Amino acid sequence: MMSAKLWAPALTACALATSIALVGCSKDPKQAQQGAAAQKMPPTEVGVIVAQPQSIEQTVELSGRTSAYQISEVRPQTSGVILKRLFTEGSFVREGQPLYEIDAGINRANADSAKAALARQQANLNALQVKANRYRQLIGINAVSKQEYDDLAAQVKLAEADVAASQAALKSAQIDLGYSTVRSPISGQSGRSTVTAGALVTANQANALVTIQQLDPIYVDINQSSTELLRLRQQLSQGSIDRSNNTKVRLKLEDGTNYPVEGNLAFSDASVNPDTGTITLRAVFSNPNHLLLPGMFANAQIVQGIIPNAILVPQAAITRTPTGQAMAMIVNAKGAVEPRPVTTSGAQGQNWIITQGLQTGDKIIVDGIAKVKPEQQVVTKPYQPAAAPQDQPTTGTKQANAAQPAPEAKMPEQKSTSHA
Repeated sequence: MMSAKLWAPALTACALATSIALVGCSKDPKQAQQGAAAQKMPPTEVGVIVAQPQSIEQTVELSGRTSAYQISEVRPQTSGVILKRLFTEGSFVREGQPLYEIDAGINRANADSAKAALARQQANLNALQVKANRYRQLIGINAVSKQEYDDLAAQVKLAEADVAASQAALKSAQIDLGYSTVRSPISGQSGRSTVTAGALVTANQANALVTIQQLDPIYVDINQSSTELLRLRQQLSQGSIDRSNNTKVRLKLEDGTNYPVEGNLAFSDASVNPDTGTITLRAVFSNPNHLLLPGMFANAQIVQGIIPNAILVPQAAITRTPTGQAMAMIVNAKGAVEPRPVTTSGAQGQNWIITQGLQTGDKIIVDGIAKVKPEQQVVTKPYQPAAAPQDQPTTGTKQANAAQPAPEAKMPEQKSTSHA
């Protein structure tokens, strides 16, 4: 009986060890199955957009400066002393408005002298014409010789020429007299006057009395590289863009705001500046409130034409090969990733303008493009752009509120430490 009791614990231990070994052996196949299941991951989920061709404006943004539509440097056309200034500096003046009054004493005297000379010549002509009429009657009865009549007719012709010369001299004197009042040749904004009453001025002097600038409309001079111009002309010749309408220009001011009125491209220089390699373009803008002043810096966005059947793709969806080729990742009909070379033609905001390589209905991967590779099976979902910036403060507030209990929990410990 004692020997049976001694063998019982040994048999129990052996049975337990055997069961543990069996259990351990039974777990190995399950772990292998779990590992195989772990290796077979579900398809990656990616956000896609569907290619939809549309007509897109091709724009280019260039820097430029404003310049006045018309500039007139007013100079005197007669000599004399300035008697008074007839306008307010910086005010708007109309075409023909008097600006300065020059002492007209000498010019008035010259005009009077020319008028008297004309009267004398006209009187001489009248006397000769009366005598010629009398000789014409006498020659019919041979009372005077034909030679005498011919000499008198020649004197009448000379007197008529003298009258014409006197009339021209009087007109010139009257013009000089009119120049005694200096008038604005154009309508525009007046600048600072360089002379005051009492100043002596001379005809056609080098220094302008005042400068008048027409600011409505106003020009914006823009510099475009010759390379961009050549590319644009090639696209026009190939028919890849349409430029049937007038070229529109949008303007961004120095402070970053957009000018509310669109302008039109009015002029393109015929030569390239050899120093900068650029061509000057000139756009004209309406400027009724004189918000634009000459010399201001501005960024001009020029609508060069309309690209038909182009596709807008977010810039995050386009990658570049080492050779610079633009590539897009497409999800084909089998749900697999397919690389597709594309051709870009500039950018519009945060999107590339794609002109070749994509077809209507193609699913272009935008979100998750870094996690996929060619021929990989994926699951698609509509691409959702990132949250708008105005949502960020709300998120930040929630995070701050969530973080507030932590400092409050530590406050009693800090107080108890200070009391200790």
